[in-house]
Amino acid sequence: MSVQTIDRLTVTGLVSDATAAPSMHNAQPWLFRYAPGTGTITLSADLSRAMAHEDRDGRGLHVGCGAALLNLRVALAHLARRAETTLLPDPAVPERLAAVRIGSPTTTDALAELYPAIRERHTSRFPFTGRQIPPALRDTLGGAARLEGAELTFLSGPHLTSVLDLIADAEGYGLMDPDRNAERAGWTRSSGAGAMKDGVPDYAFGPRKRGGTAPARDFAGLDVVEGRPTADFEDRPQVALLSTAADEPADWLRAGQALERLLLVATRHGLTSSFATQALEWSDLRWLLRDPVSGSGHVQMVLRLGYGPRGPRTPRRSVHEVLTFES
Repeated sequence: MSVQTIDRLTVTGLVSDATAAPSMHNAQPWLFRYAPGTGTITLSADLSRAMAHEDRDGRGLHVGCGAALLNLRVALAHLARRAETTLLPDPAVPERLAAVRIGSPTTTDALAELYPAIRERHTSRFPFTGRQIPPALRDTLGGAARLEGAELTFLSGPHLTSVLDLIADAEGYGLMDPDRNAERAGWTRSSGAGAMKDGVPDYAFGPRKRGGTAPARDFAGLDVVEGRPTADFEDRPQVALLSTAADEPADWLRAGQALERLLLVATRHGLTSSFATQALEWSDLRWLLRDPVSGSGHVQMVLRLGYGPRGPRTPRRSVHEVLTFES
């Protein structure tokens, strides 16, 4: 099958798989454009979905788009096609984040085996069990991150305690900041309000935390959701930092690809996951998340991993809203 025979239906399916990726507050800040003449799918940032207060430099937006890019590469591998990827292909247009040229047939891309996990992976804001992730699986997840240019570090001891404290502080700061609190509230949705296509619906909030030290972002904020239960979370949460050596837009995109790759691997191994981005949204707190001994790397994501209930599926924008075709 040549590049020219990739039809609109196939491209639509590829982009549908890409948009199953996680993004900050499920804002889905991506746009795709397909050029049939070159067989290239361009990924751009949808700046109308940027968050001026909680993601001031656009780092989180880039991470989410990087996750969508990884899904696109996995979907192409599933079709046995190479993905010739260029990050930030046009410096004059910074919102143009990546160009993926659909290449020649291949049967050797290991990403293909991750394809079933694209639709299985969902963020879980529920308590996890106390079952520990085996060291070999931790190493496998770290290897997945390294393949995309990032490092995954599971925390323990004083560093874990420090990170959990920073996350709790950041959550409190956000609730006291009217602009950030309003921005978060703007991306929450009531499941009784009709059709949803983005944001975090109330059925995905999970229970309100009653006890435990696990980080659990409360999207309800100061509001009360009728009928929402409370629950105890883990006392020994398994928390990991995803970091890159540098901290430029290309590194944020690499971090997003590393994040989604390790999440798909985790899903294939029966793990569930959630994010704890609160401290990342404050530049002074983000700096303090780093390893206090080595002091190296730039933290791009804080993850909570473990064994527990799968999270519910959250809404997605229609592919027709995010994909255009060049004539």
